[in-house]
Amino acid sequence: MAASVGLIPGVAQAGPATPGTAGTHGVTVPDVDLNKAAASNFTTFKSPAEQTVQTSSADRANGKAAASPQAEGVTTSEPTVGLIAKGTSARGISLDVAVTSDPGTALSVNVAWGDGTSVTFGANGPTNSTETHSYSEIGSYTVKVTLSDGSGERAVNQLQVVTPGSDFTPYAPTRLLDTRDGTGAPKGKVAPYATTRVKISGNGAIPAGVTAVVLNVTATNTTSGGHVTVFPEGSDRPTTSNVNFSAGQTVPNLVIVPVNKNGYVDLYNGGWEPVDLIADITGYFTRTSSSGYTPLSPSRFLDTREGLGQVAGQGTIGVQITGKGGIPYGATAVALNVTVTNPREDGHLTVFPSGGSVPTTSNLNFRGGQTVANSVIVPVGPDGSIKVRNGAWKGTDVIVDVVGYYSPDSQGAYLPFLPERLLDTRDPADWPYGQLEGQGYIYMPLSTTRPSNTAYVLNTTVTNPRGDGYLTVSPDPNSLYDYDNGWADWPTPPNSSNLNWKKGNTVPNLVQAGMGNNGIVDFWNRGWDPIDLVVDIFGVYQTN
Repeated sequence: MAASVGLIPGVAQAGPATPGTAGTHGVTVPDVDLNKAAASNFTTFKSPAEQTVQTSSADRANGKAAASPQAEGVTTSEPTVGLIAKGTSARGISLDVAVTSDPGTALSVNVAWGDGTSVTFGANGPTNSTETHSYSEIGSYTVKVTLSDGSGERAVNQLQVVTPGSDFTPYAPTRLLDTRDGTGAPKGKVAPYATTRVKISGNGAIPAGVTAVVLNVTATNTTSGGHVTVFPEGSDRPTTSNVNFSAGQTVPNLVIVPVNKNGYVDLYNGGWEPVDLIADITGYFTRTSSSGYTPLSPSRFLDTREGLGQVAGQGTIGVQITGKGGIPYGATAVALNVTVTNPREDGHLTVFPSGGSVPTTSNLNFRGGQTVANSVIVPVGPDGSIKVRNGAWKGTDVIVDVVGYYSPDSQGAYLPFLPERLLDTRDPADWPYGQLEGQGYIYMPLSTTRPSNTAYVLNTTVTNPRGDGYLTVSPDPNSLYDYDNGWADWPTPPNSSNLNWKKGNTVPNLVQAGMGNNGIVDFWNRGWDPIDLVVDIFGVYQTN
């Protein structure tokens, strides 16, 4: 990954909460191969010197050399300029400018970035310079470099560049894959240690050129334990996982995954037995200006336990999104964590934009009496609200926590990574402190470039829990300097949750972790018993 992404491969743990103490100590996790992780985003664009067009006079246009001697400041050969551009961040590029001209020839070099802005510098003879630029909008631009002297323009070269980052476009919840009935793939379970692919680009109204896609992936009809890994078709399968399941479970998880150039992603069954897989889309990313992302401190927008009463079986409840909690009226989609608790029987929830019919998709599945959470990214309806439908025949309580939103005015553009593991408390070689204690937290410094990195897309997995509990992920109010010098205060976790577990379960959930003011993210064990925690990184939102 380019240095501008600024991930710090280090974490530290705080012990269980006791009055007046923080009890921290530092530890290092394996270095993430950041250049490898983001290499697919940072395309190199070239326009060699041979493509320079001479423009200064009719004689030069006809390829004739000037007759005046070089001593009078006129070249005996025509100047040229070669261009190489590389992506450096979501909106940023660097441009290598190689001017070739006779020694002592004074030229003015103007770089027009294609967005109405430009920069000019001087070249005296052969000159190499690197110029950098950050675009205000995601998209494709034509960079034009002009060489001039006192007689006017001498030469021009240009090249087309595309910003590395991507903006988000909401998509009405739609089922793209269901191996139970043959939707999007041959009917029948996915064999153990085998993959099935899902067509993204060009499927329905989804355009070509999708760089990443938001899918809710569900494993069902499971007969043994296993996991599902989602990754771009044709790339090496990562060692990370997106969905973990046990025999008899139906388990969903939200996934934001890069899409290969042919428009497909693969779903791999890492279990011992065949399994049915489902994938529902709620949005996609392209290198065309659309909606950026703004993270928020987790905030509770709905809790039916607080006087509203359960959502009835086959019933629907609305949640106003825009105009509350800092979310503007122009928001196009919202990032949520949705939790079911106290369900009176088995069922599922469907989250969808208001103003439309209930889709055939689902966002989370639950058993009677179970508390279960899942991340959701959903379009916002015309009136600024969303709806949550209880697909069971009996009532359940529903909790909705908002973690961010997408809007045309938001600046966070997405850079997907090839997945990398940041933390695994089960591995003593990288984490010598064992399980995360109950009511304790791990703080993870993620960003050195605030405020350009606003949020990271992570997958958090709790495994080997010794009791019931829930995980909360939130920005840390302390700085790394505070921790290094022992001045950090014990943070207050927010009144929200990211995933819930029962004793002995393995539970994953996607987290869009905001950076706050200090680039540090806290992972809280809100249960009373120790857990193992695994954190994988999938991408970053950047504003530059």
